[in-house]
Amino acid sequence: MRKFLGSLFIFSLIPLVTGLIFLASQEWNKAESVQKVLDDNISIDTIQLEETSYMTDNQGKIISEISLAKNRVNLSDEEIPTFLKDLFVTIEDRQFYHHEGIDAVAISRAVLVNSQSTSIEQGASTITQQLARNVYLTHERTYDRKITELLYAYQMERLFSKEEILDLYINAIYFNNGTYGIEAASQFYFNTSAKKLSKAQLAFLAAIPNNPERYNPLKHFKATKNRQERILRQMVEAEFLSEKQYKKLVQEKITLNVRTKVDNYPDYVTYVHHELKQLVAAREGLTARLASKDQAVREQAEKQLQTKVTKLLNSGVTIHTALDPHLQTTAKQALNNGIAYGDIEGAAVVIQHHTQELVSLIGGKDYKKNSFNRAYQSYRQPGSAIKPLLVYAPYIEKTGASVYSQVSGANYCKNGYCPQNYGGATYGMVPLKTAFARSYNTPAVRLLDATGIETSFEYLDAFQFEQVSERDHLLTAAVGGFTYGMSPLELTRAFTSFYDGSYQPARAIVKVTDREGKTLYKWKDKQKQVWSPATVAKMRELLHEVTVRGTAKAAYFPTGYIGGKTGTTNGVKDIWFVGLTDSYTTGVWVGRDKPSSIESIYYSSPHVRIWRNISQQAEAR
Repeated sequence: MRKFLGSLFIFSLIPLVTGLIFLASQEWNKAESVQKVLDDNISIDTIQLEETSYMTDNQGKIISEISLAKNRVNLSDEEIPTFLKDLFVTIEDRQFYHHEGIDAVAISRAVLVNSQSTSIEQGASTITQQLARNVYLTHERTYDRKITELLYAYQMERLFSKEEILDLYINAIYFNNGTYGIEAASQFYFNTSAKKLSKAQLAFLAAIPNNPERYNPLKHFKATKNRQERILRQMVEAEFLSEKQYKKLVQEKITLNVRTKVDNYPDYVTYVHHELKQLVAAREGLTARLASKDQAVREQAEKQLQTKVTKLLNSGVTIHTALDPHLQTTAKQALNNGIAYGDIEGAAVVIQHHTQELVSLIGGKDYKKNSFNRAYQSYRQPGSAIKPLLVYAPYIEKTGASVYSQVSGANYCKNGYCPQNYGGATYGMVPLKTAFARSYNTPAVRLLDATGIETSFEYLDAFQFEQVSERDHLLTAAVGGFTYGMSPLELTRAFTSFYDGSYQPARAIVKVTDREGKTLYKWKDKQKQVWSPATVAKMRELLHEVTVRGTAKAAYFPTGYIGGKTGTTNGVKDIWFVGLTDSYTTGVWVGRDKPSSIESIYYSSPHVRIWRNISQQAEAR
């Protein structure tokens, strides 16, 4: 009977067990659907931590650190000291290698403590949860945020290895004073890389993230040191350190060596940021849309461009530039010394013309980063400095005239326009060489008329002056009468065509590379032949004559080649000198931001002397 009843009981359990298996299977399927819901709603394919980008000079030396949001330098797993990894696991999450993102025991303990308060008094965050909070969430102390944090942590544990999570955590956490991640903290507080820090220094930095304000070493050094000692004691308890090692580490003197953020040469760096937008726009096919007549199209393109540039600068790139620090310093000193006259300002541009590289750019006397940069943002009438480009070179190119060909310097009127030479002087027939060197006006207008206004402007179009338009196609342009004019950078770029007859926009940016050195962006400008070799030879002779017998004799110094052209606008509101030596094309502008006469300094030729001081230093190298 007992055997029978036993068998009956076992058979009766079969449906129950079957039902339990069925229900378990259903729950398992539901569990899988929960994962699917998480995958659909919490997408974590990769984690890209924002990091600092850099700008370098022509020798590869950093001239500017670019941190749009966070000052961070990401380290790879191999670059993070093992001691630091062990230390963070010990002080933040001892069960890190055993849980799946959530420490149930720690949560239970925290719930018990918090249940006795109206707010969250104790956390139970694992390293994974802290990473989720730093990357995706906020630091507000609410239950909603905590639940979301748990879901993110669960997802991250499914998608990343423990090593990846720990590396990301060490690179992500905040160390106060604008520094994120151990490398940026190491460079800021000790002015060296994390891999060069002692264990005592690493432990000192590791003390900060627990409460960055309370343990800010610059304000609360003693509190930070006390916490360092406590966490080193925890390392002894976790058997990562011996008692002897502990005593040695806590006795090691911690001396901060706070590093100032590198941000030099503000004139040039500001321009590079401007050029970077142009480069990204050109390579991403946005240039035409940015110039669209449709405002909506322009605004959408600008938004796309800004997004791309911001993402690029937050990815730890290096912007390699052509900056020559010595010439930049020389040009700045020459400008400041040359126009120490109250509100009179200036700008200077230096281009290495055989490479078409912008090696120096000065935006003003006491230029502050991101302020108005006169070198590329100020558009002023060029005066006679436009004559080589718009008048003489096109005339010689079309007619084959020699530098000794004759032109009248007498009075001239056409359609009501009657220009005058300086001081109202009149001249008979004079060689082109004389008319050019002494900057006579009536010969220039005659030559423009003889070549044809439209023909001459076709040559000028090659230089892509941004503010020059069809309304400037008048005889007045022969002597610099433009609606808006051109920037010092534009005019200096154009003069590089007198080096060998070709034109290619001079660039500050050589290339943009990622952390691995891969080139992401690079200019792909094509060289355009503007002047024939014969025209170039004649123009160089004319330009040289200006510096030996003409309006810029103060520019002359013994060198292989020297030549250039002055320019003065009506009322002496702007004075220019743009010229060439064997290696460089340099342009200088002097004037007031609000145009008014600077005749009081005109006769001392500050623009020409500034040019000579820069060019002498450049050629002497």
